[in-house]
Amino acid sequence: MPKVLISDAMSPQAAEIFRSRGIDADVRTGLAPDALKAIIGDYHGLAVRSATKVSADIIGAASRLQVIGRAGIGVDNVDVAAATGRGIVVMNTPFGNSITTAEHALAMLFALARQIPAANASTHAGKWEKSRFMGVELAGKTLGIVGCGNIGGVVADRARGLKMKVIANDPYLSAERAETLGVEKVELEQLYARADFITLHVPATEATRGMINATSLAKMKFGVRIVNCARGALVVEADLKAAIEAGHVAGAALDVFAEEPARASPLFGLPQVVATPHLGASTVEAQEKVALQVAEQMADFLLTGAVVNALNMPSVSAEEMPKLKPYMSLARQIGRLMGQLVETAVVSATIEYEGHVAGVNQKPLTALLLEGLLAPQTETVNMVNAPSIAKARGIAVTEVTREAASAYQTMIRLTVVTQVQSRSICGTLFNGDQPRIVEIKGVPMDARLRPHMLLVTNRDRPGLIGRLGSVLGDAGINIATFNLGRDQAGGNAIALIEIDEEPSEEILEQVRALPNVMRVKALRF
Repeated sequence: MPKVLISDAMSPQAAEIFRSRGIDADVRTGLAPDALKAIIGDYHGLAVRSATKVSADIIGAASRLQVIGRAGIGVDNVDVAAATGRGIVVMNTPFGNSITTAEHALAMLFALARQIPAANASTHAGKWEKSRFMGVELAGKTLGIVGCGNIGGVVADRARGLKMKVIANDPYLSAERAETLGVEKVELEQLYARADFITLHVPATEATRGMINATSLAKMKFGVRIVNCARGALVVEADLKAAIEAGHVAGAALDVFAEEPARASPLFGLPQVVATPHLGASTVEAQEKVALQVAEQMADFLLTGAVVNALNMPSVSAEEMPKLKPYMSLARQIGRLMGQLVETAVVSATIEYEGHVAGVNQKPLTALLLEGLLAPQTETVNMVNAPSIAKARGIAVTEVTREAASAYQTMIRLTVVTQVQSRSICGTLFNGDQPRIVEIKGVPMDARLRPHMLLVTNRDRPGLIGRLGSVLGDAGINIATFNLGRDQAGGNAIALIEIDEEPSEEILEQVRALPNVMRVKALRF
């Protein structure tokens, strides 16, 4: 039975979802890193929010861990690279708190425009400073959205309802999507120059870290107000403080900080700054939603292999899985066969998808092909880390898709170039769900792969089949199926033989010694 640890506080229904689906779920929150490290080896899944820090050290101790689920969007607290290296799926719930976070950004806009926190504190103190808290309207102002994805798109929609003019910078925002949202797509420097309010909704990457700094602030419109409910690393806090004190920036509203929990910040104490303790996703509805989503996603993965919202591998939904499963079996077999035939360093791999398979999600198929190819050389490879391992080894991977079918209604071909030669293997599905190998190194055949196989490459001469059968028969090894193919009469031939048990090295040497035998390889599946 799979076992899951829930290490952060989340809805009790998450544990109930796991248990109702036959998964053992332990809820142990507030664990110190050493305590988590001591027990993580017992679990197949780890469900977290933002409090648990899933470091490389923790991952290194997680000998059984298959999936880490983050109830929320950001995975700053998870070492995704370390998880990928260990073949552990990392998934999040990117849509569960989009509305909640967008609403908090809008609340910060209002608070900033009308100085609500300072006015509230003053009024509670018994003062009546009506003239001190002169605000500005949002209607008619230009809102610049940096990052117009799930959350930024909701902000844009709501802001247009407030009669704001919305401009956005996002390299992934299509013209059609911008038109649907009613926003104008602009370059970042244009956004800085035109926006009265700027709200950030991008992840912290090498390109975005520290993007709000002295240089970018100087390009912004005088009197701009800035909202950050995304990631603290986007803002250089000392530079923002200087711009506020100089009067160039009228104010800022921050829900996230460079270091969290934020016990101190250069921006604390400035009356122009509204600060909240990372409340963007903190509503009852959002926390309930993301907890249930992460539990369902993790349960689907542990029980069926379905992958949704994965950050380090191709996603395969529960709905896709039945259709993809036969193709995945075929891809796995082709990859594993090629992996056992290749004996020198791989330079490149070309994967061709033709016919019906061209219309399905091919990313998991490519991952499985690479997994099989690399498995004989790498003990810990799986479909999660296979693409990254291939990249790290300098293997150039090319995918080619052709919707038109040729000899078969569906076909997958893997061609591998090594330091010394090129090999190709082609496979198809019979009756829609039965994997078959139909070509090896240009030699046509029709073979099913079974646990123990023998691949014999020979010159096409009479008498080999009888001699080969005698060697195996004398050794007490039964032949289950015998698949033959040749490139031309009298040319090169291949025999792919299913046998009932693994042959010894002595038997293999006897087969190699037969006349016209060029190569013998025992295969395991």
